[in-house]
Amino acid sequence: MPHRPTDRNQYADLLRVGAICAVVLGHWLLTDITYRGGRVSGQDALEVVGWGRWVTLLFQVMPVVFLVGGYANAVSWTAHRDGGGGWAGWVQRRALRLLWPTTVYVGVVALAAAAAWAGGAGPAELAQTGWYLALHLWFLPVYLLLIALTPALHAAHARWGLAVPAVMAVGAAPVDVAILGPRLPLLGFANYLLVWGAMHQWGFAWHDGSLTRGRRPLGLAFGGVVLLAALLRWGPFPVDMVGAGLHAGNTTPPSIALLAFAAAQCGLLLAAEPAGRRLLASAARQRRLARANGAVMTVYLWHPVPVVLVAVTLYPAGLAPQPAIGTWQWWALRPAWFAVLTAVLIAVVTVLQRAQRPLLRLPPAAGHSPALLVSGLATVLPALGWLALNGFAPAGRPAVLALAAYACGFGLVVRSGRLRQRVRPAAGGWRRGGGGVRGDAGPGSRAVSTRGRG
Repeated sequence: MPHRPTDRNQYADLLRVGAICAVVLGHWLLTDITYRGGRVSGQDALEVVGWGRWVTLLFQVMPVVFLVGGYANAVSWTAHRDGGGGWAGWVQRRALRLLWPTTVYVGVVALAAAAAWAGGAGPAELAQTGWYLALHLWFLPVYLLLIALTPALHAAHARWGLAVPAVMAVGAAPVDVAILGPRLPLLGFANYLLVWGAMHQWGFAWHDGSLTRGRRPLGLAFGGVVLLAALLRWGPFPVDMVGAGLHAGNTTPPSIALLAFAAAQCGLLLAAEPAGRRLLASAARQRRLARANGAVMTVYLWHPVPVVLVAVTLYPAGLAPQPAIGTWQWWALRPAWFAVLTAVLIAVVTVLQRAQRPLLRLPPAAGHSPALLVSGLATVLPALGWLALNGFAPAGRPAVLALAAYACGFGLVVRSGRLRQRVRPAAGGWRRGGGGVRGDAGPGSRAVSTRGRG
């Protein structure tokens, strides 16, 4: 296999930060929260601004997140494996890096929804707000599943290379046919793994250099452009890359058209890596990038909250105008809207980063239980998926069962790496060693390189 890089890839960090910023701005632009007749509501701007569907080609950047995630997981897993570590220890630690901040978010929003329900909030308003605050959680079950499968998927990459994402792409096409033809929507869940998983595999190939040799990035981009143009011209897929069309959608589930778009996008970005590395040669820029990179998960999780906070405070008080979507007044207010939301988000993220820091610095565990880990993930993933589809307060009532399932699953994931083991001390007798004691950690639990953290 090609030589793997040993230094931190600053360009991958730049792509991750840029992608999350684009996600935030896209959500803030395309979602319009209103307050009329004493009720908070919302509307998708794309329903009014028809040409805005072409703008989604700029704001659909989740393929970049999965590409960088594959790269980061390859860096982390290979370092852990080469140090003698096993599957359970790596997956548990990697999963908790996402689940700790997610649990903080889910807990705070769930308590807020419960308080609003107890205070007599309107069921329709509470249901819509709860759905909006949970919509972006769809990313987590997909990415956590890919983390759990990374050792197997990376082994497949080591053996078959770029043939793996190629097979995934071929497999995604008949899934689309089954959805659009016989109308078998349940089969669409396969494309969450096949389509997003193919992009994740590209990250493996980026890591070992097999995708970035010569003109391969441009070849990937060219192939993606040709396929996408054909699918948009003669296929049933809309140009909208973030939502659903009348007859077919590109994201729920992800389609072969989205994968073609991702190939074009990721290929061009990989071709630009030499220029990006030169841009990041400055130590000052690298320090600023490192600070931003450390906050991307918190920014992603909490970016819908400022929209709700601003809407329920400024609009009822008459402190902000509410022009109709798509009018020149609406467009003229977008810079001020972004500025206010950014200020609120920075304040929220600053507080949360400090509060969450101890959770991300817990010592490694001494032992791991694969059974508990699998059980926990098998409970957490569907609970997050259900919340993303239905929200925190479907029908205006707190989603108690889904939240309880998430809490149980999260507890199992935490517990899977906190086992108490018998260890022999240096002199005399047996003692019980706490799973979280740093000195008791074996080679499978030791800290690995943080290069390419996801």
